[in-house]
Amino acid sequence: MTALIFILTTLSQLVITVFVLRILLPVCRVDMRNPLSVAVLRLTNPVILPLRRILPAVGRLDTATWLTVFVLQLASNLLLGALHATNLPSATALIITCLRDLASLLLQLYLYALLLYAVLSWMAPYDHSPAASVLRSLCSPILKPFQRIIPRIAGLDLSVLFALIAIQALQILLHTQ
Repeated sequence: MTALIFILTTLSQLVITVFVLRILLPVCRVDMRNPLSVAVLRLTNPVILPLRRILPAVGRLDTATWLTVFVLQLASNLLLGALHATNLPSATALIITCLRDLASLLLQLYLYALLLYAVLSWMAPYDHSPAASVLRSLCSPILKPFQRIIPRIAGLDLSVLFALIAIQALQILLHTQ
């Protein structure tokens, strides 16, 4: 049973992450012609495009994708709760848990993105691959506030280190509440 729960948790987080990336790509101004951006759009279009006919965007807010992300997280929580044989929480507790889990997933996504960004900057600092371009665009909004405060030391950008510490602290705060 533990293996099944692990597999379902992993698969649901991967699916939700793809939809979260669909939200983040335009927000972070990632080039939508990038092969990775195109892959995210192609993977999510079968769900999002029909929903957009029912739920049009409100300004720049992509309501169809946001609703899909929330419903997927809700379904994941309900399924995993049923497999754990826990009692169904109240609607308010379920919504709060879903929002906390989505925030945790977003922080974890940025944790891994920043780690990859740092490793890539050390290994291939002038690489112009599609992955490097997406990572730069995704990490830039997180790193800019730290780069304004923390100067480069001997050519080293330590902003990634402090961003990682901040994300870890936020994850701790999120899980202690």
